[in-house]
Amino acid sequence: MPDHLLFDQIAPRYDRMNRLLSLGLDRGWRRKVAAALLSPARLLDVAAGSGDLALAAIEAGAGRATLLDPSERMLALAAAKARKRGLAELIETKRGVAEELPFPDASFDAVAAAFGARNFRDLERGLREMLRVLKLGGRAVILEFSRPRLFPVRTLHRLYLKAVIPLAGRLLAGNRAAYALLGEAILSFPDGRDFIAVLERCGFAGIACRRLTFGACSLYTAWKMDPEAALPASVQHRFDAQRRRNS
Repeated sequence: MPDHLLFDQIAPRYDRMNRLLSLGLDRGWRRKVAAALLSPARLLDVAAGSGDLALAAIEAGAGRATLLDPSERMLALAAAKARKRGLAELIETKRGVAEELPFPDASFDAVAAAFGARNFRDLERGLREMLRVLKLGGRAVILEFSRPRLFPVRTLHRLYLKAVIPLAGRLLAGNRAAYALLGEAILSFPDGRDFIAVLERCGFAGIACRRLTFGACSLYTAWKMDPEAALPASVQHRFDAQRRRNS
């Protein structure tokens, strides 16, 4: 089944399932992404889903946000949330996929993806497109599930993905297959240093990774810089500080 049809099916229960399956932690994770975006004037939220990240970013100081997602029903949910919060004039929604972003080069001050990169059909192509539409000196922030390293958290996390999430998907969302695929996608997605290497291959600079909640998810920050130029001092300072926290 095409991804947009799958997400159209689960859209009505999407937010409730996010709260339940993350034990309510997803809201805090998204707030950390919003803060890491540094209040851009123009933000692109790729694989925006029901809009929680973009709306959190605007509430944290972003100017305007463009939400891109392949699912019309997800975008409709996002637009409804924006109207309810009085933010409708600050967002626009557009149906599309990461691998073919329908925007000119250097259109955005920041780009973000929260729990969407793992669904890209072609991960590197999607990331290169995100880099293309980002302005020089702009910031990319990606939040994605990852795999804890420490025992017994690692074992419990794997059990949760393989057994609990599919069962919850069947009982609460009526779609076991969709949530079984979620667990498989998390386990197969590159994380930590492996994902940093992917970002580097795609041309991003000043990359840092912050692991959250015992490594259940990771927040990656990166910059679009002139390859011939050094990072600005302010950017280098933030990068060095984050790298020390991760060491």
